[in-house]
Amino acid sequence: MKLAIIHDFLSQMGGAERVVEEFHSIYPEAPIYTSVYNKEALPSSFQKMEIHTSYMQFLPFVSRFFKLYLPFYPSAIRSFKLNDFDVILSSSSAYAKGIRKPKGAKHFCYCHTPAKFLWMQELYFQREKLAPLAQMFLFPLLARQKQWDYKNSQQVDYFIANSRNVAGRIKRFYSKDSVVINPPVDASLIVPKDEEGGFFLVVSRLTTYKRVDLAVKAFNRLGLPLKIIGDGPDRKYLESIAKNNIEFLGFRSDQQVAGYYAACKALIFPGEEDFGIVPVEAMAAGRPVIAYGVGGATETVVPFKTGILFTNQTEESLIEAIGVFNKISFDKMTIRRHAEGFDRTVFKEKVRSYINEKTR
Repeated sequence: MKLAIIHDFLSQMGGAERVVEEFHSIYPEAPIYTSVYNKEALPSSFQKMEIHTSYMQFLPFVSRFFKLYLPFYPSAIRSFKLNDFDVILSSSSAYAKGIRKPKGAKHFCYCHTPAKFLWMQELYFQREKLAPLAQMFLFPLLARQKQWDYKNSQQVDYFIANSRNVAGRIKRFYSKDSVVINPPVDASLIVPKDEEGGFFLVVSRLTTYKRVDLAVKAFNRLGLPLKIIGDGPDRKYLESIAKNNIEFLGFRSDQQVAGYYAACKALIFPGEEDFGIVPVEAMAAGRPVIAYGVGGATETVVPFKTGILFTNQTEESLIEAIGVFNKISFDKMTIRRHAEGFDRTVFKEKVRSYINEKTR
């Protein structure tokens, strides 16, 4: 079996790129095809991989402004010729599923979500704070790309969804079934500790839709210690409204973050995610999670066993959940064992087994 890995773009490091890393560890001989690759933004492990880029790699300032090159991605992905491959494994939230499939090959698409800027535009425009004029300018382009995306979704042989949440969208938008394989978490790097630091923790990019403001406002009222790891455009605003009990730590390495996970009383997760790796990482450290009870958190947090889910995305609802949390005793090793079910070794075995089953 000769397999190729396809990814939308390698311009930043996130959960989707971790999936690509694991795909390559399963199939180390497989080349990776992507529209754009910014090696400075990716871990050094990617430099050991065989990565092929499209003509977009040579466009001016594309590494920095890759989101502005929206019209080019479909043709960039379609430009690759993969006639020598039996299996195509794409990692996609937008364009990679549009790769030209060789005759007789099978295409497996690991879908992080159907593109929100195409299929959930109102939510996306609100999240990105796009002005009405920008929305009007984008609408004709996005309408064409939405048709392109649907057409190419029908050429995928097997969809793999990263969560039940995303599986529902695949069915709703593409009318396609999918199997759910959750994204990988490296539980081996996160070690539970007996000592507790007495603080609550947020680990997040500081952008509006992550709703870190909710945690700041709630802890302003509670006066409890809260540490916030992460950076982003909302940091100055959040710092301006935070009281002295809230500490902003900025960017921290994975090893440092693991230490904070292990020392916190609980992780606060106030946003809505398709899956959400951060809560699972905190649980790998044996720490409970207090999360907004929608989306991926409902698939990873077991109420009163590994954490607490609050029902409304308001500071009052979060404060109430913290009150409930303070009355419950959580078992560290029970939480840890639950998180191990999402470990990268589990992910790799599920992906390998599924592809083997469908290509016999």
